[in-house]
Parts: sequence; structure tokens; C-alpha cells
Amino acid sequence: MAVRTHKNNDVQAGLTAADVPTVPAAVGSDQLIQELNHDLAGEYQAILMYVQYSACLTGPFRDSLRSLFQREITDELRHAQYLADKIAVLGGIPTTGPRPVPQMDDPRGMLKAFLDAERETIASYKMRVQQADTFGDIGLRVDLENIIADETRHKEDIERILTGWPG
Repeated sequence: MAVRTHKNNDVQAGLTAADVPTVPAAVGSDQLIQELNHDLAGEYQAILMYVQYSACLTGPFRDSLRSLFQREITDELRHAQYLADKIAVLGGIPTTGPRPVPQMDDPRGMLKAFLDAERETIASYKMRVQQADTFGDIGLRVDLENIIADETRHKEDIERILTGWPG
């Protein structure tokens, strides 16, 4: 049996009911490891996106966007290390592969790709919080909520930059 996790704060975060995944009523360690590896691959993707996009930026906003992208790398590395450690503690092997990195050649497209990735990441972590609860790992739940707060700040920064962006 699956339940919906749609809440008012999802709407405020820019998520629709379709963006909020269903959560299994119970989760075992193997499934939790698999899902955390999916999240780890997303953190690797974000790191690679920030590195590549900051290197390839052009145009009048290059310096400020490059600084933004490079600042975010530290958070994503911290998230990736946490997930890898947690996967190992649970008896799994942390993945070494990222999700695919969307190739963009303009700053606006890069920002939109990041915004999409942040929204997906937030939705995934919200589901993982529910899974941590059903698994009985309160520490994981709290740490994931802190990561959600970081990712929400990233998303909001990008939304503010895109507000009023020409084109």
C-alpha cells in the first residue's frame, strides 16, 4: 500500500501533487540502500553540473553565476559524503555513478536545469524522510530534513535569479 505525501509546504516549494512521490508503508534496509544510492547519484550529478556549468559560463552574469555554482559544490559534497557513509553503515556499497548531466550552453538553460534538479531532489528527500520513519531511523530522518533545508535554499536562490530573467 502506498500513501501520498502531498502537503501545503510542497505547494509553497513549487511542487505539484504529481511531483510528490508515493511512499511505501514499510521499507527494508535493502530498499532504503537502493533509494539512498539514487539520491547519492543525484548529489554526484549536482556536483558535476556545478563544476561543468561554472567552467562553461559566458555572458555578462558569468562571474556572479560562477561564484554561485562553485559555492554550492561544498554543500553537495557534504551531502554526498553523508549519504555514502549512511549507505555503508546500512551494509550497502555506495554508488560511484552520477545521474545523467544535462548539457546546456547558455546561463538561463543551466539555471533551469539546476532548478529542475533541485525540485526533484527535494521531492526525493521528502520521500526518504518518510522511509526513514518507517525504517525507524530517527537520525537519518533529521539529517535528511537538514539536507532538504539546504536544497530548498539552493532552489530559492535559483528561482530568485530566474525571476525577471530576460528571454
